[in-house]
Amino acid sequence: MPKSSKVNIAERVVSAILSQDLKPGARLGEQELGNLFGVSRTLVRQALIELQSRGFVEVRPRMGWFVVEPSFEEARETYAARRIIEPGMLTDSGKPLQAVIRQLRKHVADEKRAIMMGSAATRTVLLADFHVCLAENLGNRFLSAMMVDLSARTTLVSALYQSATEAQDSNEDHANIVASIAAGDMEGAGILMREHINRLEARLDQSLAQTGTSRERMLSKLAPICF
Repeated sequence: MPKSSKVNIAERVVSAILSQDLKPGARLGEQELGNLFGVSRTLVRQALIELQSRGFVEVRPRMGWFVVEPSFEEARETYAARRIIEPGMLTDSGKPLQAVIRQLRKHVADEKRAIMMGSAATRTVLLADFHVCLAENLGNRFLSAMMVDLSARTTLVSALYQSATEAQDSNEDHANIVASIAAGDMEGAGILMREHINRLEARLDQSLAQTGTSRERMLSKLAPICF
């Protein structure tokens, strides 16, 4: 395996969060990460410091690095940020090319297929990735990077404060947004996106929060899902 860079390590950890292979409260050992990626602990530490600045990991005194466990207030702030960014991203865009619409329809179809097959891991990744895919296809690279972080943050929030995902409802919301985009109604797509985010936020339940220790996954899970 070729050696990884600091950026590569950070992005693979974020990918593991998006795929729910790293849960809130999961411990990230510097030596274990170094062995996994074939790099020094110094490079790993630099990547973890970057992730700390992005709000994904934290240092606990005398314990080490851990994936953050967002507070309930931070969970609400995550959806507030999405409510500002995502509808605006749509309403400020012109009608996309047909190739873009085809790509978005394919993504929604892949979501539906994963739901019908009962593939929880695949559907979770696809439902979260829809928002990143949308930003990428609308052609704004800055928003694309921002949506990766917001989607990963939402994944952590969901693991803490939401019960079983209403996957079918989310898929239908995504399909309606894409249909509005295909019709050239970007204003309507923005309204639908805001309603979608509101429904997701309404499912937050502070009583569902658990300690991260009970959900910690083995670090070896990183290997198969990040290449």
